Amino acid sequence: MRTTEEFTADHLDNSAVFRDPFFQRFRLRHAPKPLALTGTITKDYLFPTLYADVQCAQGIFHCDYARAKALLPHPSMKPVRMTRGRGLVAFSCYEYRNVMNVPPYNEIAMTIPILVDAPLDIPVVPMVLSGFKGFGYYVFSMPVTSRENQIRGTKIWGLPKVTQEIDLFESDGDCVTIAKDQAGESYFELRVPMTGKPTRFDVSASLYSCLDNRLLQSATNFRGTFNVIKHMNQLVSKGARPDREYLKIGDGPAASVLRSLDVEPHPFQFRYARTMNSAFDLPNGT
Repeated sequence: MRTTEEFTADHLDNSAVFRDPFFQRFRLRHAPKPLALTGTITKDYLFPTLYADVQCAQGIFHCDYARAKALLPHPSMKPVRMTRGRGLVAFSCYEYRNVMNVPPYNEIAMTIPILVDAPLDIPVVPMVLSGFKGFGYYVFSMPVTSRENQIRGTKIWGLPKVTQEIDLFESDGDCVTIAKDQAGESYFELRVPMTGKPTRFDVSASLYSCLDNRLLQSATNFRGTFNVIKHMNQLVSKGARPDREYLKIGDGPAASVLRSLDVEPHPFQFRYARTMNSAFDLPNGT
């Protein structure tokens, strides 16, 4: 999807799309004040932001623990500790087909699973035990095809969004995501198999970001059936080669933060949903 640089002061009238019972659990409200997107355009959005019929492809990979920790901006954060000196990085690729009052767009959430002020630092368990105290995800990069949503993300949540071209398409049984830098060169490519064990998810998780040197926690919710592939043998194996190339990281400046993590080529887990529903709220206390 090419980038959408222009936007207007009008809200897209698409509330009729959000009739699924999932959306009824949320009480929509406005932020304390409208958001100034530009010097002339201000919008009074409803929150949480609702997303219907979302395609999601996620790849989770091991990375170097110390390098992941070096990316975290707050001393209360630490990566979820995995085996053999490693942490994890999760790439969640979204085709947002319907967004409440906002035109469709594509996005990639590049995150590190973390613990925040957690009393226990137990390896692996936070990734498999639902509701582990202090568990969440820190977003270290978030390319998006919409300029409006880049501005929303940076001003409201302090998310490191950048407007870039992102293509999501099917190829040989994979959902393929390609992100391109400002020069039009591909710097990130992820192939997620669309097959796997069907698994029902109805999840509420914490997304962490920093705005004006303040640590923010925001609730993200999603529900859908994902096809899941797990490679649990990677807990004891390090540096294994996959059966084919699932992740390509380029050499340009846009890929430098990804290269710094020393991401292993063999996946730890894949999740794919052709359609799901989700909601992303304002930071807690807003």
